[in-house]
Amino acid sequence: MTLPEPYIEDDLREILDGVSDPEIPVLTVLQMGVVRSARLENGKAKVQITPTYSGCPAMDVIGDDIKKALKENGYDAEVELILSPAWSTDWITPAGRTALEKYGIAAPLEADADKEALLGNKRIVKCPQCGSTNTILVSQFGSTACKALFKCEDCLEPFDYFKCLK
Repeated sequence: MTLPEPYIEDDLREILDGVSDPEIPVLTVLQMGVVRSARLENGKAKVQITPTYSGCPAMDVIGDDIKKALKENGYDAEVELILSPAWSTDWITPAGRTALEKYGIAAPLEADADKEALLGNKRIVKCPQCGSTNTILVSQFGSTACKALFKCEDCLEPFDYFKCLK
């Protein structure tokens, strides 16, 4: 099932593109794909967000940061958490994937490749430092539950890999 692109009114887009993900500050909430819609209704901004996973502790902070940014730009705001459809790493924008890599986090692979990498069957996770795929899984969990910890066997650097969620 392919989801439609999120609907974001132009008046709100620039504001929301200035709100960072609190766990990965180089990504905006738009690049991360958690904003599903942002509309103006009777002068009030109504924003719908979807958590990257159920129980994600960052969602309250994201909601508060969105309200704060909109208020600073003259909008009263209401933020609604929507759980369905569930967020997918497919929603991370190409610019978001590039920002992840530059920040030192390997972007998610496709689901089948992700499974092979996380089971240690294939060395296909690319080191964001040197670009090598001579990498090994150190731990199923990295700095957050949505990431795994890998180590590059060439440059010897540890790094997070953002797990594929579909």
